[in-house]
Amino acid sequence: MASLADNDFNRSKIPSEISNLFRLSYLDLMCSNFFGQIPWEILELSKLETLDTSLNHKMELQKPGLRSLVEKLTHLKVLILDEVNISSPVPRILANFSSLTVLSLMGCELHGEFPAKIFRLPNLHIIDVEGNENLSGYLPEFEKSSPLQALILEGTRFFGEIPHSMGNLRSLVGLCIRKCAFSGSIPSSLGNLSSLDRLALGSNRFTGPIPFEIRNLAQLSFLDLGSNQLQGPFPSAFYDFKNLQWLDVGSNNLSGKVDLDMLLHKLKSLQVLILSSNNLSLLTKTNVHTKFSKLYILRLGSCNLIEFPDFLQNQDQLSDLDLSSNKIVAPIPRWFFSFNTINLGFVNLSNNLLTGFDQGPISLSRTGIVSLDLRSNKLQGSLPIPSLHTMVYLVSYNNFTGEIPLSICNLNSLQVLDLSHNNLSGKLPQCLATFSHLSTLNLQSNKFHGSIPQNLLNGTNLRMIDLSQNQLQRRIPRSLVNCTKLEFLNLGNNQIRDTFPSWLETLPKLKVLILQSNRLRGAIKEPETNYSFPKLRIIDLSHNKFIGYLPSKFFQFWNAMKVVNASPLAYLGTEMLFKSSGNIVHVSMNYGYSFQMRVKGIELDYGKISNFLTAISFSGNKFEGEIPTSITNLRGLRFLNLSNNNLKGPIPAAMGNLTALESLDVSNNKLSGQIPQQLEDLTFLAFFNVSNNHLTGRIPQGKQFDTFENISFDGNPGLCGKQIARKCEDFQPPKKEEGPAGLKFPSEFGWKIILIGFASGLVTGVALEHAYSARKKAHKKRM
Repeated sequence: MASLADNDFNRSKIPSEISNLFRLSYLDLMCSNFFGQIPWEILELSKLETLDTSLNHKMELQKPGLRSLVEKLTHLKVLILDEVNISSPVPRILANFSSLTVLSLMGCELHGEFPAKIFRLPNLHIIDVEGNENLSGYLPEFEKSSPLQALILEGTRFFGEIPHSMGNLRSLVGLCIRKCAFSGSIPSSLGNLSSLDRLALGSNRFTGPIPFEIRNLAQLSFLDLGSNQLQGPFPSAFYDFKNLQWLDVGSNNLSGKVDLDMLLHKLKSLQVLILSSNNLSLLTKTNVHTKFSKLYILRLGSCNLIEFPDFLQNQDQLSDLDLSSNKIVAPIPRWFFSFNTINLGFVNLSNNLLTGFDQGPISLSRTGIVSLDLRSNKLQGSLPIPSLHTMVYLVSYNNFTGEIPLSICNLNSLQVLDLSHNNLSGKLPQCLATFSHLSTLNLQSNKFHGSIPQNLLNGTNLRMIDLSQNQLQRRIPRSLVNCTKLEFLNLGNNQIRDTFPSWLETLPKLKVLILQSNRLRGAIKEPETNYSFPKLRIIDLSHNKFIGYLPSKFFQFWNAMKVVNASPLAYLGTEMLFKSSGNIVHVSMNYGYSFQMRVKGIELDYGKISNFLTAISFSGNKFEGEIPTSITNLRGLRFLNLSNNNLKGPIPAAMGNLTALESLDVSNNKLSGQIPQQLEDLTFLAFFNVSNNHLTGRIPQGKQFDTFENISFDGNPGLCGKQIARKCEDFQPPKKEEGPAGLKFPSEFGWKIILIGFASGLVTGVALEHAYSARKKAHKKRM
């Protein structure tokens, strides 16, 4: 027997000499700071019955692998390899280990399908494969003789329904299958599990009512049914769970009234209560002096509250409080930020009708608040001064006025700052450059003026910057080139005077670049590297003063726009994980990015930005020349707007390759030739506008083209087709003006240039030129 658990071996490897301990039956190396590959010599310990190498630093079991291990160590009764990198399927041979009592493979990067027969091993008491997100499987039928006490599958891809025979597991103390893909109803047979202490079924796809048999689980201390699709009334049985410490039924479709006072009065041990996002109505009229159990977490979002519950005044242990998305119409009471100043770390009061702060502006500098969310209210006055511990400060969509207080410069831990959609003014404080941990900066839609400080954005952790819709001037800070983690940059709708910031092309993660509606000018220079904007998916340069040709060489390197749906659906944003006070729970937060863009002919707000969204908007500039064929390689492109420029030449036929395209706008240019028939193959194309060009010939027929309105083709007298009620067989395109000897030429060139080109008419041409100049001078004098 050898136990080296809870030591510090300073990331050394397990010595190969361990094979000399060939009589060893018990080996415990848990949490001893070992490192690297488990040596093959361990396979020679053929008498091992217990092996625990869990919770060490980046240990691996790959050469040899798990299969080799279990093939050699056939006497194993306890196998614990938590957080060892195995990266393999679970070998089916484990189903033959009839003596196995504990199998724990938590966070081992297992994949494939878990052998269902392992669940039915006759002596298995504990099975834990939590945190293997690529491991799938299903639950088999269970016998009454099963000795299972703990079944933990959280964070895997197990699917299917819970079998009714689960009720046979009379010894089961813990059932944790959260964050899986289970579906169907919760079987009433779970009411047979009278020894159950922990029941965690949250974040699955369970439907139907909570079975009212759940009242038989009198020993429960932990119950998580949250984030499913459960419906029906809030069970009265919950009032009788006197041992309950954790109750989460949030994010379901439960209905009815909940007497919050009675619930808290009866559940003396309750520490966590989550009722958010149901169809519940809470009753709370408790006298402020009534004593309840001390809660650590209270989440009552979307619970139809109309006022702040008075019982909160005695909850001085709260670390996490969510009252968001209710109907609270009142100022925030003075006691709210004073009753638990030390422990309260996470506060969410967003999406209410809060009007201000009782007794005037407040200072939160002495509180322990880590995350404060006051978004989407009617708060007025100056910004509340946040706590020095603040990491997340969200106050968007309010009516705050004045300047950003200089006290904000003291927030050395700040990671997310969102002051957008208020009436704030003044200049941006220079001290924002000192926020070394800042990842998200959103000051959109205020009245900030002056220049963007050139040293403002030196932070290497910045991932999102939105300064749009202000009155900022001068140049784009060159220090942005140091923000190597930057994914999203929006400086649109300001008064910035500069050229195109081609020096941003080296940013390896930039996905969204929005510079619309500024005073940017000049030509876009060719890229200096072959890796220009490699992750760019959205670019909006519309309504500026750019000139010259479209950046054809840039299009060659925008690789992220060349791929169609290469990855699972996800949304751009900042994800953070916090540990709340007392280590009782991890609090996660996802701050999604958003922007506005004109697509499909209308201005759209994108409250979420999916990784499938790709868009180019260069409209409202003075670009000239032809549409480069290099743009047709961007096969993942969904929105393309080149309208209101001076582009000429044909629409490239190769645009038929853009099979993901949903919107194409090239209106108000000088394009000529026919609309390519290849565009008929763009089956996702929902918006198409080529109006006010010089296009001719037949409009493509069928498929998407039959859905476009005639205004999509206006201002092209040379077009014909049923979309504009002009038959091609009877239609003669308008003749161009003819000069002498029947020569045709576009009317906009006039007589001047054409006649000068005739050798025989040189004298006439010169005379006309003089006459033209004379008329021009006379016109200027009249002006």
